[in-house]
Amino acid sequence: MKHPLAELYDGHDEIQAEIDRRFATQSVQEAPAGTVEGHHPKRLRLVVGGIRVETASTRTFRLRREDGQPLPPFLAGQYVNVFADGTSRPYAIASSPSTHAEYYELTARRVPEGRISNLLIDTLAVGDRLTTTGPMGTFHHNPLFHGDDLVFLAGGSGVVPAMSMLREIADQGQDSSRRVHLVYGSRDVEDVIFHDELAALAAANPARIRVDHVIGGLLTAVTISELTGPLNGRMVYVCGPQAMYPYVLGQLASLGHPRRRIRFEANGAPARPEAQPHWPAGTDGTEEVTVTACGTRFRTPRNRPLLDALEDHGIRPEAACRSGECGMCVVRVVSGETHTAEEARLRMADERFGYTHSCVAYPLTDVEIEI
Repeated sequence: MKHPLAELYDGHDEIQAEIDRRFATQSVQEAPAGTVEGHHPKRLRLVVGGIRVETASTRTFRLRREDGQPLPPFLAGQYVNVFADGTSRPYAIASSPSTHAEYYELTARRVPEGRISNLLIDTLAVGDRLTTTGPMGTFHHNPLFHGDDLVFLAGGSGVVPAMSMLREIADQGQDSSRRVHLVYGSRDVEDVIFHDELAALAAANPARIRVDHVIGGLLTAVTISELTGPLNGRMVYVCGPQAMYPYVLGQLASLGHPRRRIRFEANGAPARPEAQPHWPAGTDGTEEVTVTACGTRFRTPRNRPLLDALEDHGIRPEAACRSGECGMCVVRVVSGETHTAEEARLRMADERFGYTHSCVAYPLTDVEIEI
C-alpha cells in the first residue's frame, strides 16, 4: 500500500515501482524474514571450541555454531546473553567483529557468589554446548556521533568490550581511522586481563591504540587528565564494576566533560536498591512481600529484583541485558507498588500504563504481575 505522504517526495513513482517489483514473487517476499533471522536470531546453539586462561580468576571461551553455519555479525562492544542454571547473564564479546563468522569469544571472571560466571569457569569444557541470544546492545562505536578519537575507561572485566574494539582496529590496519586510548584500572598486575595482548596491540598500532594501566588506584580526575590530556569533547566509554560508574561520572564532571559525551555499559541490577535516593524511607529491603504471577504466588524480599524472584519460581520472562536497558523483560504491574531502579530506561507510556523492566524492579508491597 502506498503511503499517503509518498507523493510529496521526489522520485516516489520510481521507488514505489521498485518496491512492487521486489515483492512481485513469493521467493523475494520470503527473503527478508530469512535475512533478519540470520542476522538477529532469537537463540544460538553454540559449542565450546577452546578455553584460554587469562588470569587466575578469568577464562575466555571460544564458541562456534553447533550446526557449523556462520555466526551473525556484531559490533565491537556488543554482548550475547548466556542461558544456564535456569537463568541468564549477558557477556560482552571479546573477539573482533572480523572473526564473527567463525567464532565468538566470551570472557568470564570469577566473582563472589557469581552464579553463572563461576559455573562457566568451574564446569565448562571443550565440546560442551551453550545456548545464547544473538548479539545485541548499544554500547558500541557510532562514527556519526562518537567521532574517531576515543577514550575508554575500564575497570576489571570491563576491559572485555574494549578488547573487541582494539582487536577490530588492529584487524582493519591502515583502513581504520579510529584512535582509542584505553585507561585500565586493576587491583594488581596479576589481575590484568589480556595483559600481554594489550601490550602487543599498542606496540603494533602506536598511532591508533594507546594503553595505560592504573594498578591499585582509582581513576581520579587527576589520573585521567594526566594520562589522556584534555578530553576536548572526546567520546568517553566507561565499563567496569557498578561502583565505578557514579565515581567516574563525578570525576569526569569535575573535568568539565559533558554528560552527553560519556557512554556507560549497562552492568547489572543495583546490588543495594535501598541506597537509591527514591527508595521509600523506612522501608526494610529484607522484608518479604507476596508476588502473584502466571497463577503462582510466592514470597520474596523487597530488595530482590522481580526477574530473579520470578526465575526462582520457574517463571522465566524473556530477558537479555538484566540492567534495565533492553526492555525485553518488561512486565505490567496489575496491582501493588514497585521500586524501579535508576538504571531502568522506561518510556513515558510504560510509566503511564504500569509497565516496568522486571530486572531492575523491586516489589515494595504485595504485587500482581502480568507477563
